[in-house]
Amino acid sequence: MNKNAKIFVTGHRGMVGSAIVRRLQAAGYSQILTRARAELDLLDQQAVHAYLAAEKPDYIFIAAAKVGGIQANNQYRAEFLYQNLLIETNLIHGAHLAGVQRLMFLGSSCIYPRDCPQPIKEEYLLTGPLEQTNEPYAIAKIAGIKLCENYNRQYGRQYVSVMPTNLYGPNDNYDLANSHVLPALIRKAHEANLRGDSEYVVWGSGTPRREFLYVDDLADACMYLMDQGYDGPLVNIGSGQDVTIRELAETVMDVVGFQGRIVYDANKPDGTPRKLLDVSRLASLGWNARTSLRDGIRLAYDAAPFRQ
Repeated sequence: MNKNAKIFVTGHRGMVGSAIVRRLQAAGYSQILTRARAELDLLDQQAVHAYLAAEKPDYIFIAAAKVGGIQANNQYRAEFLYQNLLIETNLIHGAHLAGVQRLMFLGSSCIYPRDCPQPIKEEYLLTGPLEQTNEPYAIAKIAGIKLCENYNRQYGRQYVSVMPTNLYGPNDNYDLANSHVLPALIRKAHEANLRGDSEYVVWGSGTPRREFLYVDDLADACMYLMDQGYDGPLVNIGSGQDVTIRELAETVMDVVGFQGRIVYDANKPDGTPRKLLDVSRLASLGWNARTSLRDGIRLAYDAAPFRQ
């Protein structure tokens, strides 16, 4: 990518978008376009199309989305489907109308079937039923992937879709009602430690396995693919390793310094039994994750807003 190229990063205040902005800035890109929601409502088709027509960015990273953990996904099913469909269709079609040739759409590993073989290869998409707790979000993301594929096929665009695994890091959401598992565990352990509790509660049985990727590694992978001019099929982005929720909770406890015991609330949902991405396609393109889970949790904990 030319260092003077116009690069529009949507969702720049979120965890993923802010990491992409940090990575671009570190590499010396000088024209990074960002817009807060008050400046540009991505749910407003007319506003989005007008902005893209006026700015005509050379590259777009779609990191904006309505996101949340199991509880939020299951409770606000209509909003997760409707708002994510609007965001991606407004941006992808608007980019096409504005003549933008290069775009990257960030999906989610929840697009894959609930019970597909592990590790999950990209070709497993649409081969079985989805996990019900986040089906609306997954369907919206699948629609975005198919939009990109078909603008490429019909109009010769280079719109790439990438599928990150579970992410964590600076600017993560630590709201216990809506956060994902890792930030929720970090905050619970921190607060239990402050109160001097003897235990802290972890949702579910502790047996599901999950893969985690430090968000700055994701940003590095995204820029690597865009800079290399990759224009092939969708690509998984992950660490290639997973842990049980029990192992994750114990690592968090160790990093935070919590000395009590962990109690598992089996009345809460476990979600998908295992979700590990096959990252061999990305590795064959020359990229691998660098940040270990323990190091990443330490970095995330040090940057957490409740510690500032």
